[in-house]
Amino acid sequence: MNLFDSHCHVHDERMPGGVDGAVDAAREAGVTTMVTVGCDRATSLAAIEAAARHPDVWATVGLHPHEAIHTVDTITDLFDRPDIVAVGEAGLDYYYEHSPKAEQAAAFAAQIGLANDLDLPLVIHTRDAWAETFDILDAEGTPERTIFHCFTGGPDDARACLDRGAYVSFSGIVTFKSATDVQAAARIVPQDRMLIETDAPYLAPVPHRGKTNQPAWVAHTAQFLADLRDEPVAELAAATFENGLAAFPKITRS
Repeated sequence: MNLFDSHCHVHDERMPGGVDGAVDAAREAGVTTMVTVGCDRATSLAAIEAAARHPDVWATVGLHPHEAIHTVDTITDLFDRPDIVAVGEAGLDYYYEHSPKAEQAAAFAAQIGLANDLDLPLVIHTRDAWAETFDILDAEGTPERTIFHCFTGGPDDARACLDRGAYVSFSGIVTFKSATDVQAAARIVPQDRMLIETDAPYLAPVPHRGKTNQPAWVAHTAQFLADLRDEPVAELAAATFENGLAAFPKITRS
């Protein structure tokens, strides 16, 4: 059973065992493909370096809404590399609002434009900003391959994502007892539009909740979703693996 962690930060210095240790643990758990995601210039460069050293790790370049005040100009030159597999994570976060809303909206719109111009997938982070996220996507043009990472909405939000042709990616949050809306959404997302992720080192799934997350633990999210949807876990793993390859077409099969 091959597993595809569609969103992690395996380059993060908090990763248990460092990059090498976390990748080794992931391989032992059947995770054969990991997308490590940049959030600003420094972390995008760290993601690129991690991917260069590990054939099963692939890098994105992006400006997280928390970092939007730095402007997209700080990362655009990194897209000259042919091995970048996506733009993002980009989007809106009105829960923390570490960058002002206007700067977040401008950075999000600019990265949608980059994804469209470069024909790259777009990885979206949205929190407490569903309507605004959809408004900007609709105004700028939703990229052909768009991924809503770490989905935290309910069924209506999931349908709005699906209406725009997007993939919906579930993290360890779906395993939390309190995440009833996310679980309801997970039941209705078609198998061919679903991805799984860890968002490591954040959001460790049950039974590891509260610990520093790692890509190996995407297996727990896969098992939970399979049980929730009354599907064989091998079937869900195979489907989400194929969906990962479709969502990130620069990634080659392991």
